[in-house]
This record gives sequence, C-alpha cells and structure tokens, in this order.
Amino acid sequence: MVITLLKTIEWKISNTPIEYDFAISEMQKRVTNIKSNTNNELVWLLEHESIFTAGTSARDEDLINNQVKTRHTGRGGQWTWHGPGQRVAYVMLNLKKRLPDIKAYVNALEEWIILTLEDFNIVGVRLENKPGVWVANKNKSYDKVAALGVRISSWVSWHGISININPNLEEFKNIIPCGINDGGVTSLYNLNRKITFEEFDFKLNKNFLFIFGDKSLFKLN
Repeated sequence: MVITLLKTIEWKISNTPIEYDFAISEMQKRVTNIKSNTNNELVWLLEHESIFTAGTSARDEDLINNQVKTRHTGRGGQWTWHGPGQRVAYVMLNLKKRLPDIKAYVNALEEWIILTLEDFNIVGVRLENKPGVWVANKNKSYDKVAALGVRISSWVSWHGISININPNLEEFKNIIPCGINDGGVTSLYNLNRKITFEEFDFKLNKNFLFIFGDKSLFKLN
C-alpha cells in the first residue's frame, strides 16, 4: 500500500516480509531519484526476514554466533537483528528541504518513536551513550525497545528505525546488540501490550506528521 503524505512524501507499507538485500537495492534507487528530484521522498514500513546487520561501527567480537545470516551495511551503528515481529521504518527524506543537521535528524527520529510509544502508555527514554529508545524494567534498569541506524548521502536520509512489536527476542542472544553489554532488549508484547502492526502503523503515521510535517522542526521550505 502506498499513499502520499504532505506534498512530497509517500507512505508505503509492505505486508509480507521483505528480503534485506532487496530492500537495500530499492532504497538506493529511491535515494538516487530523490537527489535528482525525479521521485518523491518515502517512508517505507516493513518486516524483514531474519537477518543480522552490521553498521559502520560494528565489531567482529560482538557477533556471538557466526553461523547466522549477516550483512554489512552502510548505516551508522553496530550489530542489530531484523526479523518477523519487528516493525522497520526506512525514512528517505531530503534534509536540504528541512534542516541539514544529522544530530537534529536523529533526535527527531527518537522523538517520533517516543511519541508513538506514549500513545500506548509506554514511557520511552533516551539514555546517555546508549543509542536507541529504552524503557524501564522491574530491575530498576532499562531495556531497549527500538533501535536507530541512519545513513545520510548528499543530505538525503536512508535506513531508519526498528521497533520490537512481538519478535523472537532470543535472536538477540546471537549478538551484543549495538555493542552494549549492560542493557537488555524487550518488546511491546513483553511490556504486556498486544498491539497489531496496523494499530502501531496508524500511530506512527500520526506522529510522523507531527514531527516532520509543515509546522515541525523539519518543515518544508
């Protein structure tokens, strides 16, 4: 399903798992077209087939199980897992039309996640030196519920965010997620929120418009 948001942004939802290499290829094509002003910007919501991906800062020693399917990719960050039950949002925007500031863009993505979690009565927080969005656990510590990994090419963004709706969290035992040893990983299901992708996507859409819409920090010129 593809709809148009605002004047230049398409919102696409894929309802079956997407193979990772195919998604990268499709993003590369769209980013090239956005740079040349021959295609709209795009937010693409999907699930991946199970795969472990390494960002530009990934360390070999953080891959615990070297028998799993992996890909090295050009996004920022370290090791993470993508697979069924996890909502991935790839965001392809021309930041020259908004605010060409990488730190501010990452902050906006985090705020997008935090606002969406609030709609389900979940308090998401940022933690110093620990990328992603975190939630408090019963042990007075924090577990990661959402990850970020972005790439900026000529001020066009790609890659994006992932939120654990109801994935198999055992998969994360194959890596040290994002290189962080002292933090767990959780999901909305583990937080006693039985939320469908459709319900979560609706709130993502609403909050995306709030963060990136006409009256936001990332407003169109």
